[in-house]
Amino acid sequence: MLSSQFAFLDLSTPDLLIILAIVLLLFGAKKLPELSRSIGSSARELRKGLSGDDEKSEKTKQANSSES
Repeated sequence: MLSSQFAFLDLSTPDLLIILAIVLLLFGAKKLPELSRSIGSSARELRKGLSGDDEKSEKTKQANSSES
């Protein structure tokens, strides 16, 4: 599953390990859990925002069609 998510990047396992090592060197071991938590919460908020916009637009469409 992980390989299908990154298929468009065409990255192999050694490439991903090198990227992870660079991130570890840049941010340090103590900041890495905090960084991953913030990325996860940002992704959750993005999904929630995208799904919320869809629901609001559908409700607006339904309200407009019922008024006509």
